[in-house]
Amino acid sequence: QVQLGESGGGLVQAGGSLRLSCAAPGRTFSRYSLGWFRQAPGKGREFVAAINWSGSRKDYSDSVKGRFAISRNNAKNTMYLQMNSLQPEDTAAYYCAAAQEPTRTAVTEYAYDYWGQGTQVTVSS
Repeated sequence: QVQLGESGGGLVQAGGSLRLSCAAPGRTFSRYSLGWFRQAPGKGREFVAAINWSGSRKDYSDSVKGRFAISRNNAKNTMYLQMNSLQPEDTAAYYCAAAQEPTRTAVTEYAYDYWGQGTQVTVSS
């Protein structure tokens, strides 16, 4: 079992930035590919970004491409999501996820084996 914990959410004005972190203490982080998803009230879970085990491959949804950046530090067992130019439509609970296939950058939630509890991001207009 992999325990994932997100942090860094909060309230920010439109145009602002936040950096989310996802940590998995005590795990061999490099064994997993990782992803970020989000879920707004009344909507399904939406893919945001994914990264393979080494960080050499990254994928983004069209809605965040050019504004968000995913990265990871395997030595620290931590993944990050730098979110810039935030807009009200980015308001959601953000979840990190880990998949046991390290080479992929899966865009569907069903490909992921472990999930964090989520952190709330609220963007005011």
